[in-house]
Amino acid sequence: MLQLHRIFLAGVALLGLAALAANAKPNFTGDWKLNVEKSDFGQFPGPNSMTQKTTHDDPSLKINAKLATDNGDFEFDATYSTDGKETTNAFGPNEMKSVAKWEGDILTIQTKGSFGDTEMTIQDKWELSSDGKVLTMHRHYSSSQGEMDQKMILEKQ
Repeated sequence: MLQLHRIFLAGVALLGLAALAANAKPNFTGDWKLNVEKSDFGQFPGPNSMTQKTTHDDPSLKINAKLATDNGDFEFDATYSTDGKETTNAFGPNEMKSVAKWEGDILTIQTKGSFGDTEMTIQDKWELSSDGKVLTMHRHYSSSQGEMDQKMILEKQ
């Protein structure tokens, strides 16, 4: 009877650990490189290359992105809070306000701001592959000039 009780307790403990692992959120920390060929930039031309260094210590998410385009090279830093608190980041002369929050295992980042006279909303959805080696970013742009979707595939380096 004592042996059966121990087996039962061990089973409950294992189920508890499995539940904790299932509730763990993805961690996006790493050095990422855009796979241009697997990505879809919609009607806009994509960058020639992009790298992103991400530091993720939930709820803090910090990124440093470097892009090479036909119009030159760009670099920007952004900081988000995944607990739904609004953050402000500058992209060139433009100030953008973002709210990041978890929807299950997907991180959504809703960003609002303007470029010139055009108000814009950007919604990102970040998904991490089960092996942690591929970050898929689904992006939806919305403005008075229309809507557009992009899908970026980043691979862990």
